[in-house]
Order: sequence, then C-alpha cells, then structure tokens
Amino acid sequence: MNSENNPLALGYSDIPPTMLATVVTCLEMTARPLARPNPPTDGLVVERWHSPSIDEYRALYRQVGEDWLWMSRVVMSDDELRAIIEHPAVEIYALQSGGEKLGLLELDFREAGECELSFFGLDQSLIGSGAGRILMNAAIETAYAKPIRRFWVHTCHLDHPAALAFYQRSGFVPYKRMVEVFEDPRLTGALRADAAGHVPLLKSR
Repeated sequence: MNSENNPLALGYSDIPPTMLATVVTCLEMTARPLARPNPPTDGLVVERWHSPSIDEYRALYRQVGEDWLWMSRVVMSDDELRAIIEHPAVEIYALQSGGEKLGLLELDFREAGECELSFFGLDQSLIGSGAGRILMNAAIETAYAKPIRRFWVHTCHLDHPAALAFYQRSGFVPYKRMVEVFEDPRLTGALRADAAGHVPLLKSR
C-alpha cells in the first residue's frame, strides 16, 4: 500500500485480534562510518556461509529471529527462498563459536550501488555480550568493500528494544517510518505459539 496515496487516519485504528501492527523505521548510511573497536571476541568469528541448505538456513533464521517475530523467510516457498540465498549478489555470514552458528548476517547487493542489511540477528545467549558489535563491524567492512553509495536497513518496534539505538550508534540514520499490518504468525502455525512473549496474543471477543 502506498502511504502517500493512502495516509493513515489520525488517532487510533482498530485491527482484528488475529493481526499485528508495527512501526517500521528505515535507516541508511551514505558514507562509511568511523570504525568502532571490537570487544573481546571470546572465540567468536564471522565466516561466509556458502550454499546453506534451505533447512539449515531456516533453522538459524528461526533460532535468532523467532522471538522477534521474524517470519518472511519461514512463510515463503522453498523456491522463492532458494532464489534469494543462492543469488550471487546475496552474501550470507554466520557468527560462530566452536563451529556452532549463533548469529546470522545477510547482505543484499542486488540493487546497483546499494547494500541492504537484510537480516542481522543473534542467538539469545549472546544478546548484550558485545557479539552484536563484532557482527556489525563485519557487516560494515564487508558492505563497504564494494563500491556502494548507500547501506540501509529497517527495523521495527517488535524487534529487540535496543535494536534501533544500536543501528544509530553504528552510523545508520533514520529517514522514514512506515506502519506494517500482518497476520500474527503464531496463530497460523508459522511460528511457535509461545514465541515473542513481549507481544501478547489477543483473544477474540
């Protein structure tokens, strides 16, 4: 829906109890930011993940994103997902410790001169540990190793509450807000019924 042609009404808007609404913030950087030092790595490494299988990819995607209601790569068909993650201009990286994958980074260079930070997430056990800075530094270094003019990302208020501030500290600048309304994936079976405890399920009245 084009928000310029269909502006939201002022005030409150009801949505059905089976639906969710979130405010999405789009952020970008148009020049490489000053480098921020990595915290102690404690054995964490960021490595290119070449040719993950559909099942392997979705398992890590769920591991880092299910409690933040990530669902787009769960509900799309295998063929649609394969076309993305096997595209030569899409690069996937995993944050690993001892061979165990604990973080996901996906960079999309399919738009000439741009890079989208498509997915960026950590296993819950690493949140707050400094691992996010390690992964973000790798993202910025990798993105700007190519001749891009713009590096961008979007996040929403269903994500970790520190996500937006983290992106801003990393050099991203907000430039647009949108409202997204979608069917609650916990009610359709796409995600666990107990996922995202910070977002309550509503009972029909």
